[in-house]
Amino acid sequence: MPAIILAQPLSPAESGLSDMVVRETQKLARQIKAWGEELGFEQVGIAGIELQEAERRLRTWLERGYHGSMSYMSKHGTKRTRPDELVPGTIRVITARMNYLPQDGRAAERVLAQHELAYIARYALGRDYHKVLRKRLQKLATRIEDRIGQLGYRVLVDSAPVMEKPLAQRAGLGWIGKHTNLINKNSGSWFVLGEIYTDLPLPEDEPASEHCGSCRACIDVCPTRAIVAPFVLDARRCISYLTIESTDSIPVSLRSRIGNRVFGCDDCQLFCPWNKFARPSQEADFAPRHELDASQLIDLFAWDEEMWQSSTAGSAIRRAGYLGWLRNLAVALGNAPTSPQVIAALKARCDHPAAMVREHVGWALKQHE
Repeated sequence: MPAIILAQPLSPAESGLSDMVVRETQKLARQIKAWGEELGFEQVGIAGIELQEAERRLRTWLERGYHGSMSYMSKHGTKRTRPDELVPGTIRVITARMNYLPQDGRAAERVLAQHELAYIARYALGRDYHKVLRKRLQKLATRIEDRIGQLGYRVLVDSAPVMEKPLAQRAGLGWIGKHTNLINKNSGSWFVLGEIYTDLPLPEDEPASEHCGSCRACIDVCPTRAIVAPFVLDARRCISYLTIESTDSIPVSLRSRIGNRVFGCDDCQLFCPWNKFARPSQEADFAPRHELDASQLIDLFAWDEEMWQSSTAGSAIRRAGYLGWLRNLAVALGNAPTSPQVIAALKARCDHPAAMVREHVGWALKQHE
């Protein structure tokens, strides 16, 4: 196929596409999806870039302050909801999903039930998924270039303002559930997403329809009642936000509800009926490292910064920072069963140089009085 045909940033509204070009783009789209499966993606879809409804919802969400301290959600203006403003010339988004649920990790429900253990969101147990997806997506983009010649594109995995879930829904990869995660009716929701913004006039896939119905399992099970309405999440109450994104003190009123969750939270996925169809990942990079799928809170709290740095190398856990890690563990130890070992671990951090750590340690000790 001549590169000149597909390298032009044609709009779907333009009528200059010949039957030959249409057939060739359809053939290329099928090939891209096959290559995606070869590279380890569970599904690849193709979306248009019209996101008016998602833009309206985002604006309302921001106006209500539900983003908390995540100022990056608003500072890019409409670049987040208008892909062609972020990457000029973009007319299609190739979006891919990859399962991450570890095949051999300790069962999440068991860890949550053992309050002396640390619960870490399943996506963060192995290698940072951003690195895994970015490398695979770049390989996919390179295969496309090898096939057709030079094209305009940009690989994105949480590396720029992108509405990844609305785009994935447009591409037919799943629908946005009431917990605001993407759900696929054949695979559940234990997967991560990545995108290739491109100027290729590829045929768009059929958008996925919503299948949550009257179910409200995710809403009812949320420990902090962060899902304030169907399809609406107040991040300021979400454990993932409180333990990862926020660098502030965790509100006292929410600390006891966090339980032993020290990095993220999966409850809304654990209790989603659609996840009965979820399949464990075959990807070795997502296998648990350093026994983080079921580590003792006391052991993790004893890590000094050097140990933390070495044990979280190449991991998404780095996002919380060392002080955030200690803050989270202090809260979890405050919620743990009282024992001499727990008290001793907390007292060992009473004089930590960081005021935030001392504050949470003090709160935790009071829980055991």
